[in-house]
Amino acid sequence: MAQQTVQDARVEVDFDSAAPRIEPEVQGHFAEHLGRGIYEGVWVGEDSAIPNTDGFRNDVLAALQRLEIPVVRWPGGCFADEYDWRDGIGPREERPARINTHWGWVIEDNAFGTHEFLNYSEALGAKPYVAGNMGSLPAIEMGRWLEYMTGDLPTELAEMRRANGREEPWDVPYFGVGNESWGCGGNMRPQYSADLHRRYSTFLKAPPGKSVVKVATGANIDDYDFTEALMRDARHTMDAVSIHYYTFPGSWEDKGPATGFGRDQWASTLKHALRMDELVTNHVAIMDRYDPEGRVALYVDEWGTWYDSEPGSTPGFLYQQNSLRDAHVAALTLNIFHRHTRRVKMANIAQMVNVLQASILTDGEQMLLTPTYHVLEMYKPFRNAVPLDTQVETPRYVEGEYELPLVDVSVARGADGKLVVSLVNLSPETPARVATNLEGSATGRIITGPAMDTHNTFDNPETIRPAAYSAEEDGGRLVFDLPAKSVVVVTID
Repeated sequence: MAQQTVQDARVEVDFDSAAPRIEPEVQGHFAEHLGRGIYEGVWVGEDSAIPNTDGFRNDVLAALQRLEIPVVRWPGGCFADEYDWRDGIGPREERPARINTHWGWVIEDNAFGTHEFLNYSEALGAKPYVAGNMGSLPAIEMGRWLEYMTGDLPTELAEMRRANGREEPWDVPYFGVGNESWGCGGNMRPQYSADLHRRYSTFLKAPPGKSVVKVATGANIDDYDFTEALMRDARHTMDAVSIHYYTFPGSWEDKGPATGFGRDQWASTLKHALRMDELVTNHVAIMDRYDPEGRVALYVDEWGTWYDSEPGSTPGFLYQQNSLRDAHVAALTLNIFHRHTRRVKMANIAQMVNVLQASILTDGEQMLLTPTYHVLEMYKPFRNAVPLDTQVETPRYVEGEYELPLVDVSVARGADGKLVVSLVNLSPETPARVATNLEGSATGRIITGPAMDTHNTFDNPETIRPAAYSAEEDGGRLVFDLPAKSVVVVTID
């Protein structure tokens, strides 16, 4: 179908406005023991034919290092509340084999445990965020795990860590008190979960001179009663509360395919992605009633697209392709987080490798970077930047029952004084011309493709990747020409 007539939009930036900075951790990642996310994606073992360093596959490690991931959440997800941390320490040949009951009923040999995760985080330069077991272990075990990782006195647990090969304690700045207690983490009611958080967090103690952010397992999507109970009854024992929200074009029972979809599924997916703004706004409103000073942060622990698994893949492994549509979901979601920096201090896309909206896919020795990877890399200049109020006058993009803005924009000022601008054209067919009150030279990159489901494959791993982009000037003001279905990020000198 031929492209439609170019639609005009306008952006006005308030240069005197300011909001709390965009924390780098908003671009965090989530890595669960699920499918081929850890095993094959991150870890192959020292004896693997796949090139590796200390068991970590080299190509994935190098790609994630280029992304400069600020934080990684591990080991789950649902896996966290069945995980006994003691299973994953000591000589690997002596670690017990367990069943991963949540994800495929496969054997978990615990080859990747505490030391492997924390060493990998160090290799990435990422802060570790450990999700503890509130669902099935005693409360004291959460505190003992933290002591094992961070203790520096000659205690039994610290000496055990030293005997297992790590002399110096690690820094573990974030600790999740459970995961999805409303569901796979225990099927708890809000009040019970709040009470358990109070109990478990009591025994979670950082060594003198160190601190740990205690994160309460929070609501699923729009379960506002959950946030209400936590903020009312447990706010003094937490530093942050989480929410989880996944985007899909269809229903939970019939999510829809990752590729080969039509315009209706493109539009429904983006519409559902934009719902993140509504959810954050409503959860924050509850937090504001109980915590008007804003001490407790909101962490979007898990977010991203969730489609039907790829045909032929192992059931329960949640392996899906990643297309231009996912790049749009990533950009729109990050833009939403930029508008809520007073509370949103961390967000972790699900997941890092080979699972759901992954940045990287692997197949044996092969590896490719997804459109989501490229968008996250393009958005790196937003880290630590200060968002500016931005008014967007945009036509509407209408597809059947779905109505969306044609253009979405985020503008922020970096520490160097330069402006960073992202622009998203949501329409798969209609180009847009965006006039602004911005001045200067705007250069950066654009990602787009010939089809809505343009994606990389192992035979053609660079079908879609960013290209150079620059804005025009009209009367001394910048104008951005956005092709259909495109994401642009520029820096203005």
